[in-house]
Amino acid sequence: MAGDVGSGMEDQTLMDVKGRNGTSTDQDEAKIPSCCVKARSLDPEFEANCHSTVVSGWFSEPQSSADKSGKCIYFNNPMWPGEAHSLKMDKILYKEKSKYQEILVFESAAYGKVLVLDGILQLTEKDECAYQEMIAHLPLCSIASPKNVLVVGGGDGGVLREICRHSSVEHIDICEIDNMVIDVSKRFFPELAIGYEDSRVQLHVGDGAEFLRNAPEGKYDAIIVDGSDPIGPAQELVEQPFFESAARALRPGGVFCSMAESMWLHTHLIDDMYGACQNAFKGSVHYAWTSVPTYPSGVIGFLICSTEGPPVDFRNPANPIEMLDGALNYRRELRFYNSEVHTAAFALPSFVKREVSRL
Repeated sequence: MAGDVGSGMEDQTLMDVKGRNGTSTDQDEAKIPSCCVKARSLDPEFEANCHSTVVSGWFSEPQSSADKSGKCIYFNNPMWPGEAHSLKMDKILYKEKSKYQEILVFESAAYGKVLVLDGILQLTEKDECAYQEMIAHLPLCSIASPKNVLVVGGGDGGVLREICRHSSVEHIDICEIDNMVIDVSKRFFPELAIGYEDSRVQLHVGDGAEFLRNAPEGKYDAIIVDGSDPIGPAQELVEQPFFESAARALRPGGVFCSMAESMWLHTHLIDDMYGACQNAFKGSVHYAWTSVPTYPSGVIGFLICSTEGPPVDFRNPANPIEMLDGALNYRRELRFYNSEVHTAAFALPSFVKREVSRL
């Protein structure tokens, strides 16, 4: 996905790292790595421009805009500075602001329809399977006969679609904060949103962290967090209090899976999240990964954990998808996940083992 972004584009000096008061301090930069400076994404000047992502027929990530003369300019995204990831656009299908974020849907030349939230690409029709199938089946195929499952986020419905392949599941709660994301997915991504049609699904529109804090102790066999990058409001979903709430809501030996960034870009974040999960879940904690071509670096990872109780061998599926009646073709044929891919997802490059000290 990274590559050509069109012609007539000039270099833009990277924006200064700014705090909430609009000033930059050495102390701020020392505390927070440059690719994770939340303050920069909350800066009013940055926020005013960062959602204008379409220039000369290209969607670009990090955010792009045009000045008064029509020249293309770029604003550095705090999660992956110095990179531009672009898709050739055929047509904008939808663009509106919800209460929480800007939502963009467009038809791309190579990847089908694309969903973008606040300037950050969330999924494409072509490669969504690599993310949705892995984040759902890595945890659910690691335990026998999961019955009660919670999804935090995941408003597009793709994770629901994958959970519903498991006939042992009796109830699925999903808590998504932005109802407009759900409506947009049902309209433009019916292959994902089909998960909402299952009678086992109970939708809760609201804050996922608050929902977890109020969840009954030990209710769930599995909790899956399909959140956005950990800047701004989503930061809460990668911090220890949230993980502790999730651990409390899981039964002994229950499993948790959360998006955990790219090993090529954010080993410091992975290390921090890994430590917080170790403190919260008390069972086992692992990092797994999958390849998603349209995500920055082409890779995204997951933290997958179990609570104290019956041990969970995440590397070897206890509940192989191939053995589940009808699972391979439920609603739609599996495109990415299988038991061999499951095991391979836990094999880590040497540099990750060195840089993530807790692995």
